[in-house]
Amino acid sequence: MAIWTQSAPAKVNLALDILGRRPDGYHEMRMVMQTVSLCDKITLENTEEGFAISARGMDLPAGTVTLEQRAAEAFFSDTGQSMPGLRVRLEKRIPAYAGLGGGSADAAALLRLLRENCAPRLSPARLEQIGLSVGSDVPFCIRGGTVLAEGRGELLTDLPPLPPCHFVICKPDFDLPTPRMFARLRLDCLESRPDTGGMAAALAAGDLEAAARRIGNVFETVLESEERREIDYIKDVLLRCGGLSAAMSGSGPSVFGLFREEAGARWALEVLSSRFSQCFLAQPVPRLL
Repeated sequence: MAIWTQSAPAKVNLALDILGRRPDGYHEMRMVMQTVSLCDKITLENTEEGFAISARGMDLPAGTVTLEQRAAEAFFSDTGQSMPGLRVRLEKRIPAYAGLGGGSADAAALLRLLRENCAPRLSPARLEQIGLSVGSDVPFCIRGGTVLAEGRGELLTDLPPLPPCHFVICKPDFDLPTPRMFARLRLDCLESRPDTGGMAAALAAGDLEAAARRIGNVFETVLESEERREIDYIKDVLLRCGGLSAAMSGSGPSVFGLFREEAGARWALEVLSSRFSQCFLAQPVPRLL
């Protein structure tokens, strides 16, 4: 029985801006996204019939079609193949509902596996289009690296990679569902937006400090007071330990700090781990496909 495995790296949003609401109900995004070495592991094997999925490290929602099943069905529908029996196993390390793209990363890893083993001539661009039918972050999670993402998040432009650096990622002990955060936004009231153009220029120059100065996330403007206290505490620790910058990722609540030196990152990890159970050290990951 064939068994294949693939890593599913998390993502952080170095910059996240929301430009407006689209006629199709989605929001127009402008983001600089980065894959990081915090990752899940996905294992795929053939079985006689049907689709089965199990996970270690999280509880799968009962009675719902998972992103992974949707991804598999979309892949075989698009390629005109009959869907074989598949068994998927997830080993979860990426926190769920955390703004780190864990579910999208898992679906993307499954799509990369299916392309490699069932349709190797399928272009990466076509695979990203299949991923978009599953979720807005899936095309980026298929590609990985350092990318300017626009539109819903599916219009991807590769950027020069981050210079060598380290991330500390910390999820506080609450969730911030993405629909709730979008519902709070008042786009006409946003006074501060991340400088995505400036970040792209800093990356082109290989200037880590200049890129760090442009890190930002408009979702931080709609945090409620208790949420803000926890987010600000984490950011303060990251900066006091030598982080060049710190921000919330995605719709939150995970916070990341960007460090040039590993020693400072490890110090921040130690401090935060004394209070929060989900803290991770990571590095940038280059393009995956």
